[in-house]
Amino acid sequence: MFDCRIDRQPVPDDILAPYRDSTESACDGDELRQRFEQDGYIFVRGVVPPSDVQAARDEVFGRLAEVEEIAEPPGEGIFTGHSRREELQPDKGAFWQSVSEGPAIRRVTHAPGTEALISCLQGEPAFGHDFIFLRPGVPGRFTFLHFDYPFFSRGSQRVVTAWTAVGPVPTIEGALFIVENSHTFEDLLKDTREIDYNSAASPQVQLTGDAVEFARSRGSKILTANFEPGDVIVFGMFTMHGSFDNASPINRTRLTTDVRWQPRSEPADERYIGLSPKGTTGIGYAELNGAKPLTQNWHVR
Repeated sequence: MFDCRIDRQPVPDDILAPYRDSTESACDGDELRQRFEQDGYIFVRGVVPPSDVQAARDEVFGRLAEVEEIAEPPGEGIFTGHSRREELQPDKGAFWQSVSEGPAIRRVTHAPGTEALISCLQGEPAFGHDFIFLRPGVPGRFTFLHFDYPFFSRGSQRVVTAWTAVGPVPTIEGALFIVENSHTFEDLLKDTREIDYNSAASPQVQLTGDAVEFARSRGSKILTANFEPGDVIVFGMFTMHGSFDNASPINRTRLTTDVRWQPRSEPADERYIGLSPKGTTGIGYAELNGAKPLTQNWHVR
């Protein structure tokens, strides 16, 4: 059903299952809220128009082609295996902010369709934070299991993540996955809610890197999909997720974004809004893995 790997190991078919598809319910707020409460996510196909997605790929990968990380034509996203970013763009934060604030990628990250979807889900007008997480993932990259809480929750407690496929993202190229029912794992959630990364006395919740064994231990499935351009999955701060290895057979770079959204009526975490948002650590876009050359070996935690 799905071809995927986690930390270079094939994921067995019996632990995998597809997301529940909510495309037909995208305008039904009551149904979306019921599904979100039950599942911890909603998955909707084709939220962003394909033409906008391709324009964003051309824009982002065009900038990465300038530093020789992406081959021509840039829109294909083929990784070259080398980089001149540190030579040509020594201010890594300024460079990555300029890439992340391009007009084409912003039409994807803050698309009208995404705004309408999340506003419908939340039952009132919603807005996306200005600070975005643009993620080009070359072959060999993956994301460990984690919750998004507490990083984005100093303002509203109704913040959600919108993860968008900026191009095709099949499971073999690093699609996002969710651990089924993880938003109900109260033993983990209790400690997670108590995390304060500004306090040395705060509990530090460590999540296993072995997603398959973790899911089996909970009687859960690993949920995923072969994402098409413009597909969006929205999930809560307490939904455990990660991404498969990018094992692209054609050396294609996975391109996705995740943006935090919340009701307009509620206070926002000032670190992620405004013209020059400070980000989680206070150094802005320089803190993000995307600010590093694609040749550097890292995994997202």
